[in-house]
Amino acid sequence: MQPVIGIDFGTTNSVVAIRRADGGVAVLRHATEDVFRSVLCFRRDGRGGVREDAGSAAIEAYLEDPLDSRLIMSMKSYLAQRSFTETRIFGRPWTLEALIAAFLRHLLGPFGPDLAGARIVVGRPVQFVGDAPDDALGERRLLGAFAGAGFTDCQVGLEPAAAGHRFALGLDRPTIVLVADFGGGTSDFSVLRFEPGPPRRVTALGHAGVGIAGDAFDYRIIDNVVSPRLGKGSNYRPGNTDLPVPPSWYVAFARWHLLSLMRAPKTLRDIAAVAEMAEHPERLHHLIRLIEDEAGYALYRAVSGVKAALSRQAEAMLSFHHEDLVIEAPVHRADFEAWIAPDLARIEAAVDAALADAALGPDAVDRVFLTGGTSLVPAVRRIFETRFGADRLAAGGEFVSVAEGLALMGAD
Repeated sequence: MQPVIGIDFGTTNSVVAIRRADGGVAVLRHATEDVFRSVLCFRRDGRGGVREDAGSAAIEAYLEDPLDSRLIMSMKSYLAQRSFTETRIFGRPWTLEALIAAFLRHLLGPFGPDLAGARIVVGRPVQFVGDAPDDALGERRLLGAFAGAGFTDCQVGLEPAAAGHRFALGLDRPTIVLVADFGGGTSDFSVLRFEPGPPRRVTALGHAGVGIAGDAFDYRIIDNVVSPRLGKGSNYRPGNTDLPVPPSWYVAFARWHLLSLMRAPKTLRDIAAVAEMAEHPERLHHLIRLIEDEAGYALYRAVSGVKAALSRQAEAMLSFHHEDLVIEAPVHRADFEAWIAPDLARIEAAVDAALADAALGPDAVDRVFLTGGTSLVPAVRRIFETRFGADRLAAGGEFVSVAEGLALMGAD
């Protein structure tokens, strides 16, 4: 049997799995890690060239010298956005496909012997991230990036369907399964009918997705706890009239994949000009300092830690210090759930859309499989407990089930 490689290129983390000729499935690990951070860092090497790092090495390189580095994250979030054509890094233009291809070479480089002669299956969300995502464009760009990395013959599989294949290994009778796969940028749902066989048969009944997941929840914490300390919601007086400090700055600041755009000289000049007329100029100066000092990654890491803690406890402390900016703010789970209520509503609507696409009601679903880090958020889990009952829910493989399932899909 031909080996199959499943590749889950994620917004935050990426995973590679293999189904070997003997039928066994395993994650291909980088050192001791199952997951590889979906991050690139470019920095000058001191000899006139530019050094490129990926994964945890990219984060370490960036933290060593953030002011003379360029950290690239959330690349997947741009795939379906026509507005992104290229960016310049130390004077060189990079298309999105070229950036992702560079990352893929780091991700897949250690696994050359396993890749030789293997069938490759690449995951994609049901719906890519963005207000009006072009999903066909997203898939073309994704495959173009793999081609740029040297992999020109790849199959594509839906990520929630892949997670369902992994879950179905434990089924011994015909079962209809709703799979909910929560990534960093998207939440995806598939309704599948599994018949154990042999041969094992899988029938896709319905799919739906929404460009909301863990990153959107991080945004809500930043927007409600951090941004007001940086001037959001305050006013400035250019003449005899009070005007609000432009809220668009804080939309960009709270989203990692947009923050780099704020380093544009014009944007920083605009913020400085408003600060001169602001009722709280020190807050805007904090904002400028965070942008100029490339402190966004440290902030987002602190916020993500609070989000994870709120999945286990009713309150968590957001602790972040940079220069003279000190944030020590308790965050209550009840407040967090109120902030993410609009996102939860869109997730609920996508679940309903998947059921409608399958022409099934909740009672027809035998099992519900939740996977991905955001599935651990209690308010997210309650969506499924309310619709299906806790006894039908199962969870697991939060970070590896999609890659393993993609390898299984390729074999089937």
